[in-house]
Formats: sequence, structure tokens, C-alpha cells
Amino acid sequence: MERWSRTAERAGLAAFTGCCLAGGGNAVGVRFSNRELDPLWGAAVRFGAAALVLLAVMAFMRLPLPRGRALAGAALYGVLNFGVTFALAYYALVRVHAGLGQTLLALVPLAALLLVVVQRQERFRPSALVGTLVAAAGVALASRAPLQADVPVLSLLAVLGAVLSFAEATVLVHRLPPVHPVTMNAVGMSAGALLLCAGSFAAGDDHRLPRLPATWWALAYLVLAGSVLTFVLYLVVVRRWGASRAAYAFVVIPVITILLSARLDDEELTAGLLLGAPLVLLGVHLGALRPGRERPPGAQPEA
Repeated sequence: MERWSRTAERAGLAAFTGCCLAGGGNAVGVRFSNRELDPLWGAAVRFGAAALVLLAVMAFMRLPLPRGRALAGAALYGVLNFGVTFALAYYALVRVHAGLGQTLLALVPLAALLLVVVQRQERFRPSALVGTLVAAAGVALASRAPLQADVPVLSLLAVLGAVLSFAEATVLVHRLPPVHPVTMNAVGMSAGALLLCAGSFAAGDDHRLPRLPATWWALAYLVLAGSVLTFVLYLVVVRRWGASRAAYAFVVIPVITILLSARLDDEELTAGLLLGAPLVLLGVHLGALRPGRERPPGAQPEA
């Protein structure tokens, strides 16, 4: 048991680090994509292409397609995680400042903590609550979220809906039959892409392929690193650590995003990052990385 715990912790930490690094460029990639493509259509293209890549990986690895409850569960995970979450997030970020959006999305660990406790998957941990609040405060400082700005009520509700949808999708994973992370995301992204495509047609988006090289490069990153790699690693973390700990990726990713945006998109670095980043790291340590944790229910010894 002790050997399993050490191995699972190391594997979980490696997957968590890779997930945060790969996911850190997503917001920057979306900014470049949205300059040419309508938001929902861009998201549909992104996850549709990522699903095709994962289906090819499934064929190469000879992974079987799930059936019955496992197939339905993977599709439901995709509808929540990719369809509902990203439809709401893309809608909200049209009117909500990116800093405020990042800060609100950093509440995913808190939502996941509350959901796993309500659904009796984990016990309530005061350190997780403290860690989430400290980390969210760090994200707010780093991103200079304009909390005093006039935010449309529907946009604010959309962001909060995205937070709950993503958190519930993360919690749902432990209730589903075990499915390989590649297979889970292949099925899930297929379902999510179909929902996003339907929403794109309903919104009257302009359905065309990119013309600018920068958009193609952004989509390539969003498909391969931002979708395939990020979400496969994220499911590995969920299986190893549990939903509430895995969700702390959402408070690390904004810090990486700010650094990348300063390098690639000319976003200004401010003193807020110097003050906020240590708070984020402290919050993650308190809520997710502090030693002495028990094995999460349903965790898998092999990814």
C-alpha cells in the first residue's frame, strides 16, 4: 500500500505538472483563434479535430470502444466537460474581462470539493477550502480582475455555470466504469464537438476554415497540446488524486497563461503577478500537494 501510494503520488504529480503546462497556453490560443473564427465554431473545430486524433490513437493502441453504461458515461462526461462548459465559457468571455473570467474559473476546486462532499465521494477537508480561497485570491491579484466593472448578469451566470459543469464532469469520472483516458476523451470530445457544432449553427456563426497562418498554428496547439495532451493527463490526475485535488490545475494554469500571454500576445506583466503567484502556489500546497493524504476512493493503481 505504501509503495502504491508513493508511485501514485509521483505519477499524479508528473501528470498534474504536464497538464498545467500544456493547458497554460489554451487561453492564448483561443485569443488567436477568436480573431478569425466565431467562438463556438472555433471550439467545435478544435474538439472535433482533437477527437479524430484520439480516435486514431485508440486504433493504434488497439483500445476497444466502450459499450453500454461505460459508453453512455463517457458521452455524458464529454457533453458536460466539453460541450456545456466551453459553450458557456465562450459565451461569457465575449463580455467578461479575461482577468475576471480566470478568477471565477479558479473556483473550480471549491465547486469540486463541495460536489464530492455532497455526493459522498470524499470527506470535507478544511485545508482544501482554505487552499482554494487563498489560490483564487492569488489568481485575482495576478490577473488584475476588475471586480468593480459592470458585468452582464447573463455572462456572470454563464461563467459560474461553466465552473459547475466542469467540476461535476470531474466528479462524475469516479462514478463511471473505468475507461482508458484516451478512450474517455475520444468519446467525450466527439460528443462535446457535436453539441458545440449544433450551438454554432443555432448562433448563426460563419462556418469557414482559417485563412491566417497564426490561426492555424493556434488551432494546432489547441488540438494537440491544449486538448489531447491536457485532458488525457487531467483524467490521469483525477484517477490518481481524486476530483477535488485534480481541480487545482485551474489555479495554476492562469499563472502560466499570464506569462505566455506576455511573451506571445504582448500582455503587460505587473506587480500583481509577483504578489499573486506565491498565493496560488501556497493555496495549491495547502489544498492539493500537502503530504499525508489518503488514497481517494476509486483511485486506479494504473493509468
